[in-house]
Amino acid sequence: MKQLIKPLALSALTAFAATAAQAEIKWNMPTPYADGTHHTQNVRQFADDVATATDGEMEIIVHSGASLVKHPEIHRAVRSGQVPIGEVFMGLLGNENPLYQADNIPFLVTSFDGAKALWDATRPEVEAAMAEQGLQLLYAVPWPPQGFYSKEEITSGADFEGMRMRAYSATTSRMSELLGATPTTVQTPEIPQAFSTGIIEAMATSPTTGVSSQAWDYTDYYLDARAWIPKNMVFVNARAFSRLPSEVQEAVLEAAAAAETRGWEMAIAETDAKTAELADNGITVYTPNADLTETLGNVGQTMTNEWFEEMGYDSDNPIADIVGQ
Repeated sequence: MKQLIKPLALSALTAFAATAAQAEIKWNMPTPYADGTHHTQNVRQFADDVATATDGEMEIIVHSGASLVKHPEIHRAVRSGQVPIGEVFMGLLGNENPLYQADNIPFLVTSFDGAKALWDATRPEVEAAMAEQGLQLLYAVPWPPQGFYSKEEITSGADFEGMRMRAYSATTSRMSELLGATPTTVQTPEIPQAFSTGIIEAMATSPTTGVSSQAWDYTDYYLDARAWIPKNMVFVNARAFSRLPSEVQEAVLEAAAAAETRGWEMAIAETDAKTAELADNGITVYTPNADLTETLGNVGQTMTNEWFEEMGYDSDNPIADIVGQ
């Protein structure tokens, strides 16, 4: 009998070991945006890359559209360990640290090259700030640049005077004030009606949002000013990450690096495609003339100076060399 039990026990142990070796690490990942956005598409590819690189040992389950955790709560959820990984709009964290407002300062940079230079300059500080909160940055990807939608064409700084402009943050309110416009708070679902009833006459947002909200139904012009190029960040709970096997950590970091490169390329393609779609649907798309460029640049310089002062930067800071790119 003992001779029969021993082989059976050995067989059971072997089966258990095989099962254990194939056990998956499952992480739930809340993201704030719908599946159609390039950010969510990129996140899903990132998750697939991790699964492939680890031969299925790690699975990142993406919960898009704020279906698992609401957008304003994702940062706290990852910090507390409620979820191990998440994605947020970087500017959303600006109230707790002005560093996160860098890519929301109007006209600090107005091109993807400038936005990348700004990210390279601020990334070490962002990583350090997140580390103090028990977080580890994985990657960041931009949105298309922000422009101005309006009922009437804007050809000079004087056209902003008295204009009722949608404001949804302290930054957009300050920009409106410096332009001579009247900042007006309007929630996203109310935008079409606000334009139709004259509550607002202009707003600043991306071509992506313009297309998704069918801006051609309530505006006629899109000023492609490339006012600012905000980003989303993907980050992890540092303790949860440290508990991963070293080879899985490496796979996650490699997939993150690929996601950042891919995401920037997607944002550039998205900008071109959505801007063209605005024009195809009857919106007049145009760029600032010399007079308007000067006006917008002056507003940008003022807001950049204010942000520098808030951050404690001086003119020797590397970011100073990036302004205007």
